[in-house]
Amino acid sequence: MELRVLRYFLTVAQAESISAAAEVLHVTQPTLSRQLMELEAELGTKLFARGRKKRRMALTEAGSRLRWQAEEILALADKTLASFQGGTEEVAGEVAIGGGESRAMALVARAFQTLHQRHPGILCHLYSGNAQDVTERLDKGLLDFGVLIEPVNLEGYDYLRLPATDTWGLLLRRDHPLARLPAIRPKDLDGVPLLTSRQRMVDNEFAGWLGREGHSLETVGTYNLLYNASLMVAAGVGCALALDGLIHTQGTPLTFRPLEPRVETHLNLVWKKYHPLSQAAERFLAQFQETLQEI
Repeated sequence: MELRVLRYFLTVAQAESISAAAEVLHVTQPTLSRQLMELEAELGTKLFARGRKKRRMALTEAGSRLRWQAEEILALADKTLASFQGGTEEVAGEVAIGGGESRAMALVARAFQTLHQRHPGILCHLYSGNAQDVTERLDKGLLDFGVLIEPVNLEGYDYLRLPATDTWGLLLRRDHPLARLPAIRPKDLDGVPLLTSRQRMVDNEFAGWLGREGHSLETVGTYNLLYNASLMVAAGVGCALALDGLIHTQGTPLTFRPLEPRVETHLNLVWKKYHPLSQAAERFLAQFQETLQEI
């Protein structure tokens, strides 16, 4: 299976048309059709359901599965190629960084800003997701670094503890009865519909906060990125257990109240053990360590 053919496949999947994809790829329609048929023969399955209406090319179930896998394969191939590009006199390349929503990402931004001034040929690619999303991409080699919010399993990773903490609390509407409180205690959440983080290990953190008094959370949904959850909160679906400072609440229907007792979480910059870093990634790591020393 050739990378070129996978790119052909993804282009047709996006355009939903042989003719449109052929124009983008600068190949003839017969050539493109033959490549797709050979790919289907190699895999032993149909990838497209060829409709009559405007000759639309819709993905089959197998085609949808290949699309997801092909995107990861090509992303890794492109990242590998980029790590070897650039001259010897000036460092160039790409650094891929993933992380959850946290104000600690400002440290990443500060470090990269200085790095980019020194090495304009280095580009940064950001990926947002929870700890599970980020570690999966780290393990597949799609990310160089991850900024992970604790609690998280750091086995198999090298890491730097960041000099910053995030505070957990409740994101809620200003007209909610709990908005009158200065802080939220476990008993205050009895019977309150909640949106909670999809990060599984966070459940253990809140289990400790709830204590042994029989309190439990009434979860109506989960999220991995808080912005969309904040829209659900604004619509009255429920309140969200979230980190402070991620949603701008001034002048909005929303407000934030910290938990009591206070629940703080630490953050780490992580990368895979025994996994060689590209020259660009090594420069970023050195710059990040320098930035931490300046704080």
